[in-house]
Amino acid sequence: MPGIDECLLEAMTLPGARGAAVVDWTSGLALGTAGDAPGGDHETTAAEAAELARLAAEHRAFAPADGSDWSDRETPVEDLIISNRDSYHLLRFVSTTFDSSVFLHLWLARADGNLALARIRLGELAGRLVLG
Repeated sequence: MPGIDECLLEAMTLPGARGAAVVDWTSGLALGTAGDAPGGDHETTAAEAAELARLAAEHRAFAPADGSDWSDRETPVEDLIISNRDSYHLLRFVSTTFDSSVFLHLWLARADGNLALARIRLGELAGRLVLG
């Protein structure tokens, strides 16, 4: 089972990967980073991405139709996809034994990246990631 550094290195092998981070969405801190960051600053990117993750995770508008929430330790939101003219941002929530307040952030070049593959592979990484 990979730790943070191994997980990020594996994420960076995806086609079109520009940068990756493991972020705690309650504090907005990057727990680990690899590659480049949008705007050149991993900490600012982590804080801004954490705001989006927090919004999606804490509001019922984005919860599953069955109304499940964080009480069963499963994240109600699997991932967020943000696209712009030249890139994709994929935020994948990680289920943990404690509070599940961590997500993987992958920044992909739109011309070279494969969003479907990245989504599948990040899901696999999130399932194997060992924190602590």
